[in-house]
Amino acid sequence: MKLLNIIRITAVLLIIFVATLLLLDRWVSAQTESQIYHDPAKLPAYNIGLVLGTSKYIAKTLNPYYTYRMSAAIDLYNKHKVDVFLVSGDNAHRSYNEPRTMKRDLLKAGVAKNEIVLDYAGFRTLDSVVRAKKVFDTNHFVIITQQFHCERALFIADHYNINATCLAVQEPRRGIASFKIRVREVFARVKAIIDLFILHEQPKFLGPKEPIIDPLIKSTAEHSITPVIDEISTTKHSEPKMAKPSSAVNTIL
Repeated sequence: MKLLNIIRITAVLLIIFVATLLLLDRWVSAQTESQIYHDPAKLPAYNIGLVLGTSKYIAKTLNPYYTYRMSAAIDLYNKHKVDVFLVSGDNAHRSYNEPRTMKRDLLKAGVAKNEIVLDYAGFRTLDSVVRAKKVFDTNHFVIITQQFHCERALFIADHYNINATCLAVQEPRRGIASFKIRVREVFARVKAIIDLFILHEQPKFLGPKEPIIDPLIKSTAEHSITPVIDEISTTKHSEPKMAKPSSAVNTIL
């Protein structure tokens, strides 16, 4: 009889534990549902696209999660939905470098070199999302990853008052493999909740701000300054005295 009671209590505790996990999982999904896009055509244009890293290969087989993320990113670039990519991932050792791998594939697809920014300290989703704001000085961007990952990334972004949305890219259908990833995601969400609300975790590495400058904006600014410089130069040659700066120079400065 005693053993039967222990089994009953254990079963009840297990049910409560599983129910709690599922409720927390559903809470994360519900909190971020309105910030997720599935159709790239409906996605507003963004200056910055944050591509969350993952390994390109799994046991020498091409990782479909990586492939779908990169394909979606390139599609957004070609449709002028994203100007600059911030590729963030793990840089564990010389032979494993997620940001460098993503950059190489973006370059092969025709993305300009100066439109790719690398974050080598994106060791986990929290690091990638928070560093986008605190290090790369952007508070308005679209995240590019699968939906389950979108939900957790946006949940973290909301906690840190980061204005982000996410494009949910295609997910592979692999039966038991997909199920395992989904189960792992449930525990990852619980860990994220603990990190945010109990441990108040911060990225492993922070540093001085390195603001991302859109090459198009930079080019436009340089173009607008050039005629002013030429005008001052001409004035200096025609008059022996130093010329007074024009109002245009004062405005720019």
